[in-house]
Amino acid sequence: MIAITQVTENELPIIQDIAYKTWPSTFGEILSPSQIHYMLEMMYSLDALKSQINDKNHVFLLAKDEDSGENLGYVSYESNYQGESITKIHKIYLLPASQGKGVGRLLIDTVADLATRHGNDRLDLNVNRNNKAIQFYERMGFSIVGNEDIDIGDGFLMEDFIMEKPLIP
Repeated sequence: MIAITQVTENELPIIQDIAYKTWPSTFGEILSPSQIHYMLEMMYSLDALKSQINDKNHVFLLAKDEDSGENLGYVSYESNYQGESITKIHKIYLLPASQGKGVGRLLIDTVADLATRHGNDRLDLNVNRNNKAIQFYERMGFSIVGNEDIDIGDGFLMEDFIMEKPLIP
């Protein structure tokens, strides 16, 4: 059985650990090692994670195998994104061994349910234009609605598709 729980500040090292274990396999073929290192430091230092929760109203959910106690992956989201009826998924990563087992679907379904309860009518997310996860998101009901290039500093760009999924209340 997989349990989904909200992450506390004390559990942020778990999020950091999963990110450091998943990013090389997720982005190794599409980003340079220096960009991966830069982005991990920028987004996953404990101070950055604390700021995401405390200053940016991001909520992190952790998926854990209740039988083994193993952490499987996480999602972070923000309700009422930019004052609109949108829940934005900021991050979703699963340990490589957890992929293809329904954990990602469970995390997105959980966020969709919470979004509906908050009165939001769609989910949005950004995904690197070369990320294999695009197919997963399409199977989950997301479609590409645009693209954007985000300058993240140090000469690096995030080249993303914007995807959205309508929610039925």
